[in-house]
Amino acid sequence: METRPQEGRKGPPRRDVPPVVGLLLSMALMNALLYLCLDWLFILPPRSVGEPRHCPHGHFRMGQMSNCSPWLSCEQLRTEVRQMKRVGEGAVKRVFLSEWKERKVALSRLTRLEMKDDFLHGLRMLKSLQSKHVVTLLGFCEDDSTILTEYHPLGSLSNLEEALSLPRYQSINTWQHRLQLALDYVGIINFLHNSPLGTLVMCDSSDLPKTLSQYLLTANFSIVLNDLDALPLVNHSSGALVKCGHRELRGDFVAPEQLWPYGEDMPFQDDLMPVYDEKIDIWKIPDVSSFLLGHVEGSDMVRFHLFDIHKACKSQTPAERPTAQNILDTYQNVLNLLRDTATSQTREML
Repeated sequence: METRPQEGRKGPPRRDVPPVVGLLLSMALMNALLYLCLDWLFILPPRSVGEPRHCPHGHFRMGQMSNCSPWLSCEQLRTEVRQMKRVGEGAVKRVFLSEWKERKVALSRLTRLEMKDDFLHGLRMLKSLQSKHVVTLLGFCEDDSTILTEYHPLGSLSNLEEALSLPRYQSINTWQHRLQLALDYVGIINFLHNSPLGTLVMCDSSDLPKTLSQYLLTANFSIVLNDLDALPLVNHSSGALVKCGHRELRGDFVAPEQLWPYGEDMPFQDDLMPVYDEKIDIWKIPDVSSFLLGHVEGSDMVRFHLFDIHKACKSQTPAERPTAQNILDTYQNVLNLLRDTATSQTREML
């Protein structure tokens, strides 16, 4: 007798999912993924730069180094560092791209003997102010007038636009990342005004190009202070104020109190020039921040939200200008506000 398979064992017949249902499911999944990714899109990625402060004083760590090393001595600088090519020069020092243990480093040499006091002042500042805000000191030799620091291939902050045009960085040419750079810059000013040594003034800042040249742009797209040769100390309790150099300063970039106050009819005399305090740095912040914000989509919106604090920075009366900490807090609040607004608007579109 022929045995027929029992149909009941097969269960109910399979039904195909309608194409419309599959499409809806796919769209729902895509929306869910977009929703989960919003924080990644609008919150700036963490920076992985090792901070020099994680090492004890007199030691350094850079790049992929797992341990801290003592600052290099004169003998080590002479025998272990290979000088390659000159990459910069200022009034005080020449900077050479060099190599130490297969790592690229920056070797600075005194330019002229008469500038040695400024050179040694910069070295003292470097040694005392090691932090995430300042370029990492690797070693020095006072006998040879040499200083070794971490090398940052993107160069000075004046190269910002060129750096952002590189394929590697084009994706971060956004108002979020540019505002973060402005936060870095104001953070450095705030650090100087509240440094372990007291209130320091950034005197090498007579115009925008000169100011930008004092800072380096790191591969992780943060800013570090590189030139510390002109950081005089203000002491309000003792009445000790400063003057930036011994020549007449001109232009709108410098603060009003840095200008010769006695008119064109009276020739400039250094001993008659009034002194001033750290509020000259505050006056310059809006100009530097405007450069950092650039002209990308959303930068005008950021400027609108910073208008009031920047107007206060430009007060003719130094005492009426905000502190660097006030400005830093405002920048952070604006970043949080605009980021949250952009996130909320994008979520509403999903």
